[in-house]
Amino acid sequence: MRILLIEDDSMVGDSICKVLKLAHFTVDWMQDGQSAEYALERKIHSLLLLDIELPKRNGLEILRTMRKRSIAIPVLILTARDSLEDRITGLDSGADDYLVKPFAPGELLARMRALLRRNSRTVENVIVHGEISLNPFRHEVRIRDNPIFLPAKEFAILHALIEKPGSVISRNKLVERIYGWEDDVGSNTIEVYIHSLRKKFGNGIILNIRGVGYKLGSPC
Repeated sequence: MRILLIEDDSMVGDSICKVLKLAHFTVDWMQDGQSAEYALERKIHSLLLLDIELPKRNGLEILRTMRKRSIAIPVLILTARDSLEDRITGLDSGADDYLVKPFAPGELLARMRALLRRNSRTVENVIVHGEISLNPFRHEVRIRDNPIFLPAKEFAILHALIEKPGSVISRNKLVERIYGWEDDVGSNTIEVYIHSLRKKFGNGIILNIRGVGYKLGSPC
């Protein structure tokens, strides 16, 4: 899942990025309000982590604007403002949750998982396709109930395909899904990951629709 972090404090931002990457999230980190608005217009993120005190544009202004433009991704405010009035203002401006700094990494991840589950409109954590089951919140994949280890990028590709089993997803969409803007993307990287997935699950797991993209094959 691709997360957008808006945080102007370099030490805090770097720490959060490390926590999220260890939890297998793809992260784009912006450090001012104008960059945040540009990133939001792309509509490629699953969740926004938003500081309030930002240069160039205040976080609450960004939040109100994105809600007016019907950008509906869940928003978790991360801020040192801890008064009841601040919490109410943040939630009334369109935030889905509010977390006061400093916070424990475990609580941040738990709140993120809760928002992502809520946004997926399902109480189930596990996506099933034939004999393959995938839990996006625990980073777990099983086939015939046997655990299969997948590196983060392979997991992200399988997740993108399994959550839309009848849809063809273009290579560019897969790149957007698994790489942040600062990542170096090789010309044949997606193909290498798909080749590895086929070795683990069988050649029929992912079908190449020539000139269009990839789709999930028939259930195992």
